[in-house]
Amino acid sequence: MHDLVIRGGTIVDGTGQPAFTGDVAIDGDHITQVGGKAGPARRDVPAEGRLVTPGWVDVHTHYDGQATWDPVLAPSVWHGATTVLFGNCGVGFAPVRKRDHKALIDLMEGVEDIPGITLTEGLKWNWESFPEYLDVLGSMPRTIDIGAQIAHHPLRVYVMGERGLNRQAATADDMEEMATLTEHALRAGAFGFTTSRTDQHKTPTGDLVPGRYAEEKELLAIGRAMGRAGRGTFGMLSDFEDEAADFRWMRELSTISGRPVWFLLTDRNYDPQRWRRLMANVDAARADGLPLSAQVACRPVGLILGLTTSLNPFALREGFHELAALPPKEQLAKLREPAVREKILAEEASARLLHVVPPLSRQIATRWDNMFALGDPPDYEPPPERSIAALAAKAGQDPAAFCYDYLTADDGGRMLYFPVVNYVGGDLSVVHDMMLHPHTVNGLSDGGAHCGVICDASMPSFMLTHWVRDRARGDRVSLEFAVKRQTSETADFFGMTDRGRLQAGKKADVNVIDFEALRLHHPEMIYDLPAGGRRLVQRVEGYDMTIVSGQPIMERGQETGARPGKLVRA
Repeated sequence: MHDLVIRGGTIVDGTGQPAFTGDVAIDGDHITQVGGKAGPARRDVPAEGRLVTPGWVDVHTHYDGQATWDPVLAPSVWHGATTVLFGNCGVGFAPVRKRDHKALIDLMEGVEDIPGITLTEGLKWNWESFPEYLDVLGSMPRTIDIGAQIAHHPLRVYVMGERGLNRQAATADDMEEMATLTEHALRAGAFGFTTSRTDQHKTPTGDLVPGRYAEEKELLAIGRAMGRAGRGTFGMLSDFEDEAADFRWMRELSTISGRPVWFLLTDRNYDPQRWRRLMANVDAARADGLPLSAQVACRPVGLILGLTTSLNPFALREGFHELAALPPKEQLAKLREPAVREKILAEEASARLLHVVPPLSRQIATRWDNMFALGDPPDYEPPPERSIAALAAKAGQDPAAFCYDYLTADDGGRMLYFPVVNYVGGDLSVVHDMMLHPHTVNGLSDGGAHCGVICDASMPSFMLTHWVRDRARGDRVSLEFAVKRQTSETADFFGMTDRGRLQAGKKADVNVIDFEALRLHHPEMIYDLPAGGRRLVQRVEGYDMTIVSGQPIMERGQETGARPGKLVRA
């Protein structure tokens, strides 16, 4: 008698081999049979006409704080993720001294747009070292499995204090201590080390992050620690101002550590060959036996703009700025007043406000040709004729007036999509090419982060709907490829070899999916974080069941209340 049998589904086992029909039997927290006809079970799950896949292994999230108080970790859990990995982009909350609590909250708020008030209220700080942080994570009951990486910025602040926050050069003693603490973290179960070397990452006051200009010898000291531990990956985000120099130190780090090195890769509209140059360097390193890779997204990295989001096409106009702090319903009522509408539309972006915002915010105030009505279901590959500029021209209206009326209609919950990278003239072919490169791995969902302006934890569901089922162009990907990319490939890259495949003996993390009914919903803003903090979430239909360690945790969009999830230690 099996504990649970999923009967008659189309099995896509995560290895890339062709799908086949059969049963999947589960006993305890492991799979015991895949294919054929399984014997009787305590519970049968009919799956005829359904896909049966491994649970998604999402390796780029930012639940570092949320995982210390929230056992569920929505919206990732809604989209079939059964394992999530955080500690990305060099930000995190361990190791930490009491004096630096606010500094680390500021870093996370500035880099990942997680409300500082939420982190202040939610974090209990009942740890100091990274191993102690893992122990706290491991002591909580939870719905899905989690894993963590040690992040450079808190490590640097822990060792160097104000000198670290001010981006001063590390001394030999500083580097030795950082290396030792990294080794301790890896031996305690961290899946790797991450850092950030980009001007895009700043604190709420505009300061660059502590590791932005860390010297190569500091990074190489970390690499030697990873070599001593014999485990973990080294991940980073870089502006690649000097591509040759960056690949030189990455190759050296990979050589001395013997560990995989990865970086985040996106397209740049102003330099369309950049990503190909970077991948040519990866190919050259691979030819020399060095394990360099790039992590890529399966859709554009884009911003969600609306009345309740962090960014908005009218936010830099003084009339709108005056109403920004009002509760949503009061704000919407004011915006609908004819006199207020006329005043705001008569304004230009304020010089006072322009002075304190980054260039991207200035684009959002003027680039009507790069704003799109998101729609329901959302369209992440909108054609140019769907832009606000094009729709306004068709309606014979000024684009600002058209956009204003669109956002203030209905309940004020309508939103716009503003693609930033990986989108070229209504075409995601560059995303397709990056995903198909043999030395890239899928990631960048940013689950738990960018609460007020990005909602990409739905990427695993988008991978199936857009790239396998719905894409109108001829470069769709196979179902088997799409499943493999977010199960065995992501799991194997970080050494989680017990999951990511439907095979006897593997961990029983499984999705049962109504493929034809799979549908993403329009994002919505909710206010359920500690201290009433807001976050964008996106719901989905089509997941009949998600199973973690043999226990159903979601059934037809509803949580079961089961808590089989655990901290996974590398």
